[in-house]
Amino acid sequence: MIENIRKAGEKDLFRVAEIEIFNYRLNFYPIFKDDGFYFGELSVPKRAEELRNETGEIFVFDDGVIKGFVIIDGEEIRKLFVEPVLQGNSIGGKLLDFAVSKKGCRFLWALEKNERAVAFYKRNGFRLSGERKFEEGTEEYLVKMER
Repeated sequence: MIENIRKAGEKDLFRVAEIEIFNYRLNFYPIFKDDGFYFGELSVPKRAEELRNETGEIFVFDDGVIKGFVIIDGEEIRKLFVEPVLQGNSIGGKLLDFAVSKKGCRFLWALEKNERAVAFYKRNGFRLSGERKFEEGTEEYLVKMER
């Protein structure tokens, strides 16, 4: 296994949920502007509970502190997030490399308006497939990116 990346355990779920929520607020709130969801419905305890029933495998980057995670479902990277204040330190790249080289992931869906994420995946060897679909319950598009 790639150094510092391991399968998440029960004790990790609150930290994973926290990283996800921080990223959702930072990256998606400016697009969707839904106060009720991002500052009401979205909570660490609720998301941690949902993660207990996650169908994909969750792996964390842990060098003494969990700094990021990836959720993998077959050949798809369903989610990949790094603690916002630690972005730019190669953690996301290591998680992505793990997903591709060790778990056989070949594609993911990214929010089209999340330009930082799309650029990150392009820098790391993914390309836009040309396929788009609506993000469920919104008018925003997801774009498929492939390796």
